[in-house]
Amino acid sequence: MSGGAVGRLIGVGTGPGDPELLTVKAVKAIMETDVLAYFAKAGRRGNGRAIVDEIVREGTIELPLYYPVTTEIEKDEQDYISQIGDFYEQSAKAVADHLEAGRTVAVLSEGDPLFYGSYMHLHVRLAHRFPTEVIPGVTAMSGCWSQAGIPIVQGDDVLSVLPGTLSEAELGRKLADTEAAVIMKVGRNLPKIRRALAKTGRINDAFYVERGTMSNTDMRRLIDKADDVAPYFSIVLVPGWKAKP
Repeated sequence: MSGGAVGRLIGVGTGPGDPELLTVKAVKAIMETDVLAYFAKAGRRGNGRAIVDEIVREGTIELPLYYPVTTEIEKDEQDYISQIGDFYEQSAKAVADHLEAGRTVAVLSEGDPLFYGSYMHLHVRLAHRFPTEVIPGVTAMSGCWSQAGIPIVQGDDVLSVLPGTLSEAELGRKLADTEAAVIMKVGRNLPKIRRALAKTGRINDAFYVERGTMSNTDMRRLIDKADDVAPYFSIVLVPGWKAKP
């Protein structure tokens, strides 16, 4: 690192999809940053970047970080682990180059940056080296249960947040041991999620939301969803509060 002034790293939560759910602090950081970095699938701009379309200042340097793989390879395979690890190292290096040049870099993260967000892979590599701030965002799950108007937990209820990538047996075990659940990373895992909910007697309570708070959102009781087609940005909600008024 050079001896000159260094830039500042900002992890910016963009919320679940509706641009009006950006926080005032997030809007200010995006409008004032020198460099705007964001993760996306190759050939696409990514949801995080689309959310902030109306507020990016002209002349802002954009730094897209394209995933080398997404769902083409199973996450437990060594090839995936190797490729994604190298990708995060290279992404951190690209961001660090701007920081060392004295520029502020705002990294967009859908939902909240430190809650299943790709930003955290940069944070653990760079926060100890550069001045860093994290701006929290409205999580996808709170956006979805608010849109659906579903009371999730109350009193002594326990809420479990479960990735749909877990095995069917593990999903079933955790569903049986909680009052309420949010199942994320649904996508092609929906058939397995259905089976786990059915085996634990929770499927009649489950609610499906895809692209929550976005203009093309869809939501319904899971048992009313006729197919198993689900985008990555979909969530299954299992409310715990039984004494709903």
